[in-house]
Amino acid sequence: MLKLCGFSASNYYNKVKLALLEKGVPFVEALNWVGETDLDSTPLGKVPYLLTEHGPLCESAVIMEYVEEAYPDHPLMPADPFARAKVRELNTFLELHLELEARKLYPQAFFGGQVSDGVKQKVAAQLDKSVAAFAQIARFAPFVAGEQFTVADCAAIVHLPLVASASKLVLGRDVLADVPGVRDYLKRMAERPQVQRINADRKANTDLLLARARG
Repeated sequence: MLKLCGFSASNYYNKVKLALLEKGVPFVEALNWVGETDLDSTPLGKVPYLLTEHGPLCESAVIMEYVEEAYPDHPLMPADPFARAKVRELNTFLELHLELEARKLYPQAFFGGQVSDGVKQKVAAQLDKSVAAFAQIARFAPFVAGEQFTVADCAAIVHLPLVASASKLVLGRDVLADVPGVRDYLKRMAERPQVQRINADRKANTDLLLARARG
């Protein structure tokens, strides 16, 4: 059986976990904090990583591709090549242009640190540009790529709330507030049983993470 390693406060861990739940793939979880990972399985010490019958895999995008190909039932990618490419396009916007940029705000937003005014200004400018571009390709009809729940939803569900929260807490405004459909989309997704499990586990694990940080 697959073993998903990492911790549920991680949005990238939750992206993979949500895909496994939505596809109905059996798996177990192993709690591994950053700094306590198996470096033979994840050489950079990152989470998540996946232990399979063939060996370990790291990097969430790679894990998602493996799960989709190895477990084709309940597909999270369209059959049409162009539609598949559009899902990958959305994933790139979500992770490279939105979440990775907003991540620069996380130390102040969530962990009691500080971000310089210069970094805030640069992040705000880039997020405004990226959010406007994302709004052009996201459909929310009813899912982020259209009619089918896809791997792009697994990313959007875990990344967009963090982008919204971090920008509001550090920049004083939710950079996603004016994106048509995003708020209703996240409300709809929060009603899915698999997402409810993800959110409950994330909350419990975040409390544990913060307790560990406080010593």
